Amino acid sequence: MSNGPVVILTALNLEYQAVRQKLVSPHAHLHERGTRFEVGTVQGTSCRVALGLTSKGNHSAAVIAERAIQEFSPAAVLFVGVAGALWDATRLGDVVVASHVYAYHGGTSEDDGLKARPRVWEAPHRISQLASHLARLDDWADSASGHEHAPQVRFGAIAAGEIVQNSRVSAEATWIRQHYNDALAIEMEAAGVAQAGHLNGAPVAIIRGISDRADGTKNSTDDRSWQPQAAANAAAFAIRLAVELAGEQEETVVPRDDRAPSADRLDRHVSNTAHNSTVGIMASSVTGSSVHMYTAAEESGPLNLCAALHGFRENLTRHRAEGDLDQDTYREALADLESAIRSAGEQTSDSSKRAAMTLRRLRGLVVECPALMAELAPLIAAAGDRA
Repeated sequence: MSNGPVVILTALNLEYQAVRQKLVSPHAHLHERGTRFEVGTVQGTSCRVALGLTSKGNHSAAVIAERAIQEFSPAAVLFVGVAGALWDATRLGDVVVASHVYAYHGGTSEDDGLKARPRVWEAPHRISQLASHLARLDDWADSASGHEHAPQVRFGAIAAGEIVQNSRVSAEATWIRQHYNDALAIEMEAAGVAQAGHLNGAPVAIIRGISDRADGTKNSTDDRSWQPQAAANAAAFAIRLAVELAGEQEETVVPRDDRAPSADRLDRHVSNTAHNSTVGIMASSVTGSSVHMYTAAEESGPLNLCAALHGFRENLTRHRAEGDLDQDTYREALADLESAIRSAGEQTSDSSKRAAMTLRRLRGLVVECPALMAELAPLIAAAGDRA
């Protein structure tokens, strides 16, 4: 898991403020292309959150999500806000966490009608499991609520399109119900964020508070009453999820077995090198030694970054062959690695900075492979030292 902050994105200022008020001392962070984020800490915790505003629509949400991932190498990206319910069983004020996201406007128009050709992104298993656990604990909702019933967390599909859906009887509403009848909610940004996360290897969660029923009542008095509460409920659950993700991140960065090393572990260290990889050996006792197999002993000194990156490429290919990475992730990771190798070879301060940034982006792609994550950490540090 990346050691960056949790990124939370919203489409509307109302949603943005619902999250921001839960952060302590948020400060501005300006992307080089002008996108403005605010970075703060969740009150009473060490959880850092980078908050950004995307504006409406899948396209703008995808662009800002991409920038946030590149800028922060986040532990996760949470898209938070309001949505319309597609079925009456989901109550106003409830929170829907996407099990998967439909980009429902994909299709082909034929003589006998519009045939659905959706793209679908599933929520990462780790985040789905954690969100379900938090929903069972049921300790996330703000105690002060202006409505009678406590909000519930529901898990299911979310449909993301390119238009505001405000009817249950229009031709498009009927078509959506026919082809996506398992979708609980409908909105306009989740598909863009999900695709940005997929292409960059960043885990994404979509969290929506239900503010209307997509039935012609948008902008009504009832909708204006529920929208702030729905945004607040979504923000409350998202913050609870972010805190837990940050806690898991700390557990990953400092494994339990390494927190209190024994004297024996400190005194006895074995360094094994075989073709630029770590190997295990069998011995009754090895003390204060370096073991070299089929290679000349290396002098202790600065890491040869280019050589190490070429070694990492071999391991990346091996993990792909073993099924640890899917083909799309491997292709994106390999492209980033080649870019980093080129930058490292130029040996200038600017190229070293580019190499470090590219490696941090690569880290986000291989986050589900602990062996590659561990191997990348010293490479990123080495590139940073050269910058």
